[in-house]
Amino acid sequence: MSLLQLRSFVEVYRQRSLSSAARRLGLTQPAVSQHIAALETAIGHPLFDRHAKGVVPTPTADELAAGLGDRLEMAEAALAQVRARSSDLTGMVRIMGHGDFMAELVIPRLLPLLQKGMRLRLLTGDREDIRSALHEGDCDLAISAYPVTDPKLRSEKVHEEKLHAVASPEVAGRLMSAPNLAAALAAEPVLAFNLEQQLVDDWLNANALYRQPMRAAMIGQDLRCLRGILMQGFGWSALPGYLCQAQIESGELVEIPAPVAAPVNRYFLVWAPAALREPRVAVARAAILSMLQVLVA
Repeated sequence: MSLLQLRSFVEVYRQRSLSSAARRLGLTQPAVSQHIAALETAIGHPLFDRHAKGVVPTPTADELAAGLGDRLEMAEAALAQVRARSSDLTGMVRIMGHGDFMAELVIPRLLPLLQKGMRLRLLTGDREDIRSALHEGDCDLAISAYPVTDPKLRSEKVHEEKLHAVASPEVAGRLMSAPNLAAALAAEPVLAFNLEQQLVDDWLNANALYRQPMRAAMIGQDLRCLRGILMQGFGWSALPGYLCQAQIESGELVEIPAPVAAPVNRYFLVWAPAALREPRVAVARAAILSMLQVLVA
């Protein structure tokens, strides 16, 4: 069995399609078919049942995939990093993430990659944008505030931030002096990350505050926009520490004390395994993992 044959097997197993696997590998479909046929001959059992809409793994394929686990990907990533020492790193690496997190915590740490001659293209997107872009090969790496459940993608936690309920001094004073905090929060305009009001709900739920139905006065996936409105004296929101700690210290925002505890928002570096075969992507991934220390702010 060659590494190339195993690589083709893993990609076909993930994609459930010979043609999709071929596109991801940069090979022709007949070449991928030959790799699978060679593996089936070596093993003595079929690996996939062919159908009009793709392929279905056999129990033998499931067993082989379980045996390989992530070891093939780890080996390829290690090889790519070794090759990178003598390879040209001047190609483009595309990195997608939430706009505020990218601007505040990621971009300032990317200078070493630029100094190596690597070209970077920065993209913004939400959870579905990230998933789609990684699947379609439209980005190489992504940073998401959502855990990854897609079996075709891999992720590693890179950062943590406590969530803080914040408002302007005037609004915060009004909220904290109210006899019932939950009712006061429900009566005040809320600024939210998305329609589901994820960060706001995370803070309310962590503090056992009854959440009366509320409609966000403003929704914005770049949390810096919400922060700007808060600082003008309108509404309240839940923001990660990196976006509000300086403003709390300066008095521009006031933290509404958490009755129970401040929940933690986690961030993950996400990639499609096939992307790590490219040396510059493997180098960028390793660099980002080392630059974004897992700290609670």
